[in-house]
Amino acid sequence: MGKNLDFHKPTFEEAAKLSEIYALRDNKTCDSTVLDTYLWKYLYKTQIYLEDEAAIILMRDDKGYFAAMPYCREEELQKYFDLLRDYFNEELKVPLRIDLADEEALNALGLFDNSDFVVEEEADFKDYLYDANELRTLAGKKFQKKRNLVNKFMKEYEGRWEYKTMCCTDEYFLEQFMEKWVGTRLSEGVESEDTLIMEKDGLIDILRNCDKVTFRVGGIFVDEVLEAFAIGSYNSREKMAVISVEKGNSEIPGIYQMINQQFLLNSYEDAELVNREDDMGLEGLRQAKESYNPIGYARKYRVCEKVI
Repeated sequence: MGKNLDFHKPTFEEAAKLSEIYALRDNKTCDSTVLDTYLWKYLYKTQIYLEDEAAIILMRDDKGYFAAMPYCREEELQKYFDLLRDYFNEELKVPLRIDLADEEALNALGLFDNSDFVVEEEADFKDYLYDANELRTLAGKKFQKKRNLVNKFMKEYEGRWEYKTMCCTDEYFLEQFMEKWVGTRLSEGVESEDTLIMEKDGLIDILRNCDKVTFRVGGIFVDEVLEAFAIGSYNSREKMAVISVEKGNSEIPGIYQMINQQFLLNSYEDAELVNREDDMGLEGLRQAKESYNPIGYARKYRVCEKVI
């Protein structure tokens, strides 16, 4: 292997540098911004290798080690892909596996036609893409139901609701919301306790470091209680807002439509495209994302090196 790849746990002090590196090539997936790298660092035991204009992300799950597609300029992609492959083969003693690889990188590397690898679309993890102005205005017949719910919420809670851009001083409100959220999800049996706790801890950790990571948090308060919030980041190369987290009190009609619209209006007024991430193969989430009339998808793939 031509270069020693020294991996370490990601620190929030590195987030700004990583954001610059993530934007060095075309990529419309949600992984084109750093937020998910930090949000799920506990769940996937994330480690990073960092250079001035390149980064490699290494992770683990119950199947073993896997990586993200290298972050660098397109003309350097083959170099860092080969380094990553060598690291898996020589250091980890396993075939290379990349999850959630973007289509642009696969085309640049010619991996769709490379007999050394199996490339399969991860259909449940394609990201939904939207016209940002449509989601801000909710204009036209196709958004009538969304507008009705927004108007109903505004009328019913007139004088009682407030949109607020949140920061580290609002940690208490987020922690209080997430305690309720975890309890509700556990009672529904939707997700494991470990996953929910890791998500909660990751979200609170991110808010605590809001001065270091290039992301934004917006919340809707009703009677001074946080009832919905969203966390997003911005891909300046694609002029795309990536909405990584959106949660709300489902007992309040219109709360999700409100946070969806208000977050874009207040945080990403210049965005032309919105990536609202994937549906994880969940039918209810798929229906919710389709109901906002996506204009396309950012498809993602699993790349596995063949064992000879």
